[in-house]
Amino acid sequence: MTAFLPGERFHHGEGLLYDTDARIKLLIVVAFAFAATAIPEGHWRAFAAFTLFVAVAIAISRLPLWLVLRRSLLALPFVLAAVPLIFTRSGDTVATLPVLGWTISDSGLIAVASILLKSWLAVLMAVVLTSTTRPLDLIRALERLHVPRILASTVFFMYRYLFVIGAEGQRMMRARESRSALMPGVSGGGTITWRARVLGTMVGTLFIHSFSRSERIYAAMLARGYDGTVRFMEESSLSRTDRIFGAIACVALGGLVLVARL
Repeated sequence: MTAFLPGERFHHGEGLLYDTDARIKLLIVVAFAFAATAIPEGHWRAFAAFTLFVAVAIAISRLPLWLVLRRSLLALPFVLAAVPLIFTRSGDTVATLPVLGWTISDSGLIAVASILLKSWLAVLMAVVLTSTTRPLDLIRALERLHVPRILASTVFFMYRYLFVIGAEGQRMMRARESRSALMPGVSGGGTITWRARVLGTMVGTLFIHSFSRSERIYAAMLARGYDGTVRFMEESSLSRTDRIFGAIACVALGGLVLVARL
């Protein structure tokens, strides 16, 4: 019944990254992602240097290593998208599939391994960011970094009402289970066709309820003076520690890019 409920990504803890301003952390992660894409394929020393940067970030965040690694499995789909490069890249043949006769080239393996490492390192940094920063602080950082207002507002309301829609879906699941009597010789209260039909009806009903609720919420917000800007009560300024930390990270990333390009 908890399938509809999204999980909270913030991990409560203490450390330097928890106290750093969200704008600094967000800029560092974005800069790291762009810097990682600049690594040439097969430059293993550069990959090792970027991995060391990520290890330092995990260490100073004091996050459990298993938590970061488990959440970084999000990068696995990138591997599936890059797998065809093993067979389409020209190069020396490493192996041949016995049934299909497709040849695996060395350059294809290097390309896939490089894409995997780039994606995984970027996802690791994103995991550190979301685990050490509260979602509302991230949204506030987007606005204060002058991200387009409509985009920041969309992210804010998506996060705010995702849990509401999840709770509504959970109540619908509970209602379905309470009304689904077991049939003789059929497990789970119905056949696969019946379950698919009920699930489709539930999804449609949930969409209609969500759309109707969004209209009521928007009308209530307009009545209270909403003009498209999400405002917060507190607006903190960058401290000296934040600026120093951001400068050190930028210098380190610049050095890593030089290492990758040399």
